[in-house]
Amino acid sequence: MSVVKSNILKQLSKNYPNFLKKDLKKFVNIIFDEIKFTLKRGERVEIRGFGVFSTNTQKARISRNPKTGEKINTPKKKSIHFKYAKDIFKKLNDEKE
Repeated sequence: MSVVKSNILKQLSKNYPNFLKKDLKKFVNIIFDEIKFTLKRGERVEIRGFGVFSTNTQKARISRNPKTGEKINTPKKKSIHFKYAKDIFKKLNDEKE
C-alpha cells in the first residue's frame, strides 16, 4: 500500500477528532507547500527521525535519443534527493536500538 495524502488526512482525523477535517487538510497542505518552496529555493529540509530532502543540480549535457540515435541538448535541471534517518533504516531492517 502506498501512502497518499487522503490516507494521511484520514489518520490525522482519526487521531485528532477535535480538529475539523478542513483544518487538517490546510495543515497538511501548508507542510507540503513549505517543503516544496524550500527545495525550490535550493535549501534542504530536515525532518528529525525521518530524513533529509535536498536538491541536486544535473549539468547540461548532450544526450542521445535511444530510438533514433539523434543527439539532443539536455538542459541543466534540479532533482530531489532523499536521505533517510538512521531510525528509519533500523526499523526497516528490524534492528534493535
